Amino acid sequence: MPAPAAAKRPCWPPAAAAAAEPNKRNRTAAATPMDAAAGAEAERSRAHAQRRRQREHHHHHHHQPLLPGLPDHLAQLCLAPLPPRLLRAVCRPWRRLLYSSSFPPFLSLYAVLDDGADGGVSFAAYDAVAGRWDELPAPPMPSPPPRLWHPSFLSRRLPLQSVAAGGRLVLVAGSTQSLSPALPRPMVFDPSAPTPRWQLGPRFPFAPRRWCAAGSARGRVFVAGGVGAGYDANDARSGAVWDPASPAAAWEPLPPMRDCRFSRDAAEAVCSRGKVCMVSLRSRGAKEGAVFDLGAGRWEDMPPGMLAGWKGSAAAASAGGAETIFVVDEERGALIAYDWGGDRWRTVAESERLKGATEMAAGGGRVCVAAEGGAKVIVVDVTTPKPPRRAGGPAAAPRTWEVAAPAGKRVVALHVLPRMTRAE
Repeated sequence: MPAPAAAKRPCWPPAAAAAAEPNKRNRTAAATPMDAAAGAEAERSRAHAQRRRQREHHHHHHHQPLLPGLPDHLAQLCLAPLPPRLLRAVCRPWRRLLYSSSFPPFLSLYAVLDDGADGGVSFAAYDAVAGRWDELPAPPMPSPPPRLWHPSFLSRRLPLQSVAAGGRLVLVAGSTQSLSPALPRPMVFDPSAPTPRWQLGPRFPFAPRRWCAAGSARGRVFVAGGVGAGYDANDARSGAVWDPASPAAAWEPLPPMRDCRFSRDAAEAVCSRGKVCMVSLRSRGAKEGAVFDLGAGRWEDMPPGMLAGWKGSAAAASAGGAETIFVVDEERGALIAYDWGGDRWRTVAESERLKGATEMAAGGGRVCVAAEGGAKVIVVDVTTPKPPRRAGGPAAAPRTWEVAAPAGKRVVALHVLPRMTRAE
């Protein structure tokens, strides 16, 4: 409804105001320097008061107590057992605490990503609490950098081998465009650092390599086999371990492998019950296995049942109080777990969505599998199985859900690590 005419402001000054305008100009012209100084001082006072109010608001906003009446260090102890989703949903101070370096971190999914036709690579972390992918800073790649594709291998991706060890993501091996080893030393990303960034580790005690067996062994990086710029039998039988939590520590050499079987392709080294296990081929073809006993410090033959059932990508995680090896049978579409006592594999889950799975990671009671060429990640809950729906019936299928890869990219490797520290 339009305002009454009397309430409208005129677009020109009233006559009285117009008549008084000359006097106003005369007063301004006659103002003294003292008046000008007083006006400037008043303006400075107003600006100072405004800045003080802004500082007080900023201080109140950023120093609001986590729990009223308790010091923050005690409040953190009270809040630590709460679910991360609850902490994020309640208030901003709790959300900032959830991603701070001083608070126990929840687990996130980290992915090595294929950026597209140029063969480039990037890295991202999926925050399940916030439901989003966050890009990692770019690592200081050497020149020439590792590549994921080569014109001579149109149907096969070049491996960029990475390991999750000691709460860190470690790059250990890759190939350049000329098919030479790309990494003279490991690159380490610590997501829990106050400012997460990449750092260079110590040089390998052997020639830089590619197509090796790599994995995590009790928090340390484990590397064995592989080839350098050219084939060398000594390189193909050598190996070493390194603790990424101690950057100044040196690599510790392993006893030589029995033969040179692990120098033809990238292989996963999976640790369970103090033994590092690996196979030379993940598919159903003829393969060979090897086991390194960390306690005895020697190489052993792989149990025949383990070797026969290892038909895809593998990972190890704590399940039911013990560290279990999981393998996804990419042809059958089944997730299986190894039983050390019976030397056999049992089926955990079976689904059409698991067919063609290429990479996997495990941690926090979850197994994550890259499917559909890396376009999505299938997550399987492998915690204590649910009771059967009816007495005497089979156990209920584990809970499964999907996470889409970042737009325009494909997942080529997966790891489970603590969430990244960030200012929320």
